[in-house]
Amino acid sequence: MVKDGYWYGLPLLVAAALLFALHLFVLAVLFLLISIFALNFFRDPERRVPADPRAIVSPADGKVVQIIEEELEGKTVKRLSIFMSPLNVHVNRSPIPGVIKKVIYRPGSFHIASKSAASVENEQNAFTVEGELGRVVVKQIAGAVARRIVFWKRLGDRLARGERVGMIKFGSRVDLIIETGAEWNVKVGDRVQAGSSILGFATPQSE
Repeated sequence: MVKDGYWYGLPLLVAAALLFALHLFVLAVLFLLISIFALNFFRDPERRVPADPRAIVSPADGKVVQIIEEELEGKTVKRLSIFMSPLNVHVNRSPIPGVIKKVIYRPGSFHIASKSAASVENEQNAFTVEGELGRVVVKQIAGAVARRIVFWKRLGDRLARGERVGMIKFGSRVDLIIETGAEWNVKVGDRVQAGSSILGFATPQSE
């Protein structure tokens, strides 16, 4: 459980108990259901990270909604977008081992996270990880409901594959951008889990 979940869930549980004591049963059940949703949303299960040194793991839980090629800094890259519904685990993880070389936060709009425009126009936090598998960019993107992006790491931090890096509250989208040399293992419509699902394989290279 991410500790923020207790701040959301426990007050709602207390309110539900008080409403039961006052015999306001309909409101009590409503508050109880909301508290269960909040506690479930902030769950943070352990994941078995693949041992394959070439593995690129998913940075987020959810459904793959887009895989396209685009240009980034004069290079052809592939962008893989994952839509996270409110029922998914929302803790984000590093797809490869490496060092955080860049962190850029950008305010923006709040389009529905499953739409293509969200990758470009929505509020987002993008961080770049460089290591033996090359360079990847991960974008934490706010959605129509999600209005809070949380990033727990700092520039220069060294990450392990599958290490927790942050979360997005209440429904969102995560984009993974990587050079097209990787061998991809997923397709649009697949459901993936952060830290354990292998999105593809990269050829190790010197940092």
